[in-house]
Amino acid sequence: MPEIDPGADRPEEFDADTDALRNAWAATREDMAALATEYEEGGWETLTIAAGDTAPEPPDAGDRDRFGLSHVIPDNRAEAFTEAHAAGEFPRYDVFRNEADSRVFVVTVLLDPDSETAILIAGTYERHLSTELARAAADADEMYTHVQTLDGTQLGSFRHDDPEKFFPGADAVPRDD
Repeated sequence: MPEIDPGADRPEEFDADTDALRNAWAATREDMAALATEYEEGGWETLTIAAGDTAPEPPDAGDRDRFGLSHVIPDNRAEAFTEAHAAGEFPRYDVFRNEADSRVFVVTVLLDPDSETAILIAGTYERHLSTELARAAADADEMYTHVQTLDGTQLGSFRHDDPEKFFPGADAVPRDD
């Protein structure tokens, strides 16, 4: 017979977890805004987007040629994203991540120095869902960021040459094979 967690019926514990995650998400969005301000003070055009959903997408999740973090952004941000994405090639990037409980909170900063455009995307996902993606990215020695709307319309993708920024220590993750 499975054991039942004696604390499972104490809603105050769930509320504490929810508050911790809510606070971590708020801090992530605040960090994104602060980063955007730094770029704006340096003369850059910025676009900040808090993704409505972020999902680690390993190659075996669908299209084997596509993997990476997939961000679903609100429809009312799609046009601004498409315009910013068209402004350049975005060869530079940085990743700021934090973890709280079982979630990863991330701000991906996509930079195009030629047009001085910075796109900042905040997202969060459950850490355990990223294991296969971390392995695939480490094996391929590259990572991708995909941006789409809720209806699946693909708005843009970015290639990154250092998966370690997204998944610190991914090379050390044991393999099943």
